[in-house]
Amino acid sequence: MAKAPVLTPRADDFPRWYQDLVGKAELADNGPVRGTMVVRPYGYGLWERMQQEVDARIKAAGAQNAYFPLFIPQSYLTKEAEHVEGFAPELAVVTHGGGKELEEPVVVRPTSETIVNDYFSKWVQSYRDLPLLINQWANVVRWELRPRVFLRTTEFLWQEGHTAHATYEDARDYAARIHQEVYADFLENVLAMDVVPGRKTARERFAGAVNTLTLEGMMGDGKALQLTTSHELGQNFAKAFETRYLSKDGREEYVWQTSWGSTTRMVGALVMMHGDDDGLRVPPRLAPVQVVVVAVKGDDAVLDTVRGIGDWLKTAGVRVHVDDRTDTPFGRRAVDWELKGVPVRIEVGPRDVENGTAVLVRRVTGTKEPTPIGALSEILPTVLEDDQALLLAQSRERRTDRTVEVTTVEEAAEAARTGWARIAWETLGVEGEAFLAEQGVTVRCLVAADGSVPDRDDQPGNIAVVARAY
Repeated sequence: MAKAPVLTPRADDFPRWYQDLVGKAELADNGPVRGTMVVRPYGYGLWERMQQEVDARIKAAGAQNAYFPLFIPQSYLTKEAEHVEGFAPELAVVTHGGGKELEEPVVVRPTSETIVNDYFSKWVQSYRDLPLLINQWANVVRWELRPRVFLRTTEFLWQEGHTAHATYEDARDYAARIHQEVYADFLENVLAMDVVPGRKTARERFAGAVNTLTLEGMMGDGKALQLTTSHELGQNFAKAFETRYLSKDGREEYVWQTSWGSTTRMVGALVMMHGDDDGLRVPPRLAPVQVVVVAVKGDDAVLDTVRGIGDWLKTAGVRVHVDDRTDTPFGRRAVDWELKGVPVRIEVGPRDVENGTAVLVRRVTGTKEPTPIGALSEILPTVLEDDQALLLAQSRERRTDRTVEVTTVEEAAEAARTGWARIAWETLGVEGEAFLAEQGVTVRCLVAADGSVPDRDDQPGNIAVVARAY
């Protein structure tokens, strides 16, 4: 009888494969309250690496980290009508505390535009206080009706940036800078994810924004996932919260604002974009463990060799882990490391020690080859960079192969059954977008004819990227 696969094959049941992998790679478990999750150490290690990379880019763009309260007075959200309308179905509201009914209900933070603006209105007095560039790492709560671990959870982790500027142009340019220099750079150069940068339509725009920039990625099943967004808020929140400044010529002006965010959804994207039937495939630049050195047997010479290789690689700056748990069968450990997607596995057994070699196993290509131990230092940097580039190339090839150009709304709906469609926005329009929505298909973003981000929704030549989405 054939041995049952460790994971449900992706081609058989992609959602089940995803759930299997999240559990068996020890990324997360479902929490005790519907829609919540417990992020396990390996999953949190991936998130920590993402945090480090994104945080460094945010700081390079001039923003500083701060922290705002989890509880927000309900009255704050009602000050910006479109904002509260957009979030109303997802709000978690606290009405009692300390055994008593609260004088005013408080909302558990769904996002922080309102409370941030309450304090921006106190901190900003003069043009000398601008631009004000703030970021926070926090958790948020949005009552999710159809939860899925990492992708849509009632509580999730994220960073949210909030800024205030003296002019529309400065705010617009800063939102675009975050979009490109923080998010696009991180997704492509660290997560090895091919992404399409674009502009959200009015229907898909963030509640309370005048423009939303997005980065969309194609998952392994052809569906789209919104990975990050950067919003121009105009003066909507500034007027609601009286966030004004004294200009150089002595006039009181409302500030112009942005907000932008990335979440633990990126861990789910990592699974769905790069995973295969054997488990995760983690890009080397992201990986908490880039190389695992595995002792095949509990021979003293083997253990001394794997520990020596581990120490030597750590000194060389490689993120390395030594697996010397020889009381656990080698085959089981090898499968576990495959599931976790560690980029390189170096296996050492008694015969390898005699020959001065090790077996170098590459997770991305699936190749195994005997390698002189003394040559590892020369080979590994090239292997890690080659596999980083290969993951990006594979994700780009998938999107290219599964994206079709169409000329009618009906063709767009049909193409979205298995991949993405591109259709002229002037052909689709608002009515066509509404028709697609009834079919469970959305316009993920608008792109200019040359692939850049359009300046406005009705810019001539705009192309709508259409897909089913998570």
